[in-house]
Amino acid sequence: MAFITLNVRKLKENHQTLDHLFQSKDIEWSPVAKLLCGNKLYLKELIDLGINQICDSRVTNLRAIRSLDKNIEIVYIKPPAKRSIKSIVKLADVSFNTEYETIKMLSEAAGELNKIHKVVIMIELGELREGVLREEFVDFYEKVFRLPNIEVVGIGTNLTCMYGVLPNDDKLIQLSLYTQLIEAKFNRKIPYISGGASVTIPLIERGLLPKGINHFRVGETLFLGTDVYNNTSFEGMHNDVFKLYAEIIELNEKPTVPSGELGYNLTNEKTEIDESQYGESTLRAIVDIGLLDIEPNHLTPIDDHIEIIGESSDMLVLDLGSNRDNKKVGDLIRFKMDYMGVLRIMNSPYIEKRLEH
Repeated sequence: MAFITLNVRKLKENHQTLDHLFQSKDIEWSPVAKLLCGNKLYLKELIDLGINQICDSRVTNLRAIRSLDKNIEIVYIKPPAKRSIKSIVKLADVSFNTEYETIKMLSEAAGELNKIHKVVIMIELGELREGVLREEFVDFYEKVFRLPNIEVVGIGTNLTCMYGVLPNDDKLIQLSLYTQLIEAKFNRKIPYISGGASVTIPLIERGLLPKGINHFRVGETLFLGTDVYNNTSFEGMHNDVFKLYAEIIELNEKPTVPSGELGYNLTNEKTEIDESQYGESTLRAIVDIGLLDIEPNHLTPIDDHIEIIGESSDMLVLDLGSNRDNKKVGDLIRFKMDYMGVLRIMNSPYIEKRLEH
């Protein structure tokens, strides 16, 4: 059976590296746990790092987090859905928001529960995902400040996730200036300017982070050591906190080229035949994962002589080359994954989740 492992030591060391960086710049930060998909085994290891705030974007994940720690501050980092309002107020201490009517419902739900619900209001700075338009921002804040049981604790923005718009000093200076404008106009202190995600970390290292940006939300760099801005890995951080292991369920030498009339395959693609490969063969291993679990473009075999050559719903076909490690049926093949790969595997109920120390 295929399984994924989380290396506890490597996760801890990645966390220590980031914590040292942020503390040296007097910046607060929160791990973004949505990659873990509410898995309690992995969430416990994350919480045990000593964090006091955690971010997620699924209500079911909030329940898992709260069941593990009654006191940790939970931040819901997506505009809440109407049907989830009561659950979010009950489970999360803070939520990210862009719609006045939604915040009004949060206010009502918080009143019913006799709670103060904190909100961070997101501003649109070019990524065109969630965010209040800049020309409407001041009026938006004015209305929200009037709502009972709501405390505005931050201003934030999202960049990179959809179109790949990169953070730079211009965009983050805008974020800081909007905060100053709101504070001056309404005589209110906005504690957090949340302009940072994994993609913004290189700006700290290069001394380009504008003054005032004091809160980061970090997922990918924590779990994968990724320099998202440059699509590389940070020196001194682990990019193999997670590993995927799949078992060989068939191993045979087979022709390189299929035989028979070819139509469209499972993914609606038609194979182009390279006639120069007629008569050639490869040592093919089939392992027990497939498209139900992950797309192969998010996987990399750790053994560099192994190549992914095909996939179907629940099987992955590999070319073992010369099979220099003498693999046989029942042996395991190890894979590294990118962020979306880990996310898909964590969402698969068919993949066992294990810890590695």
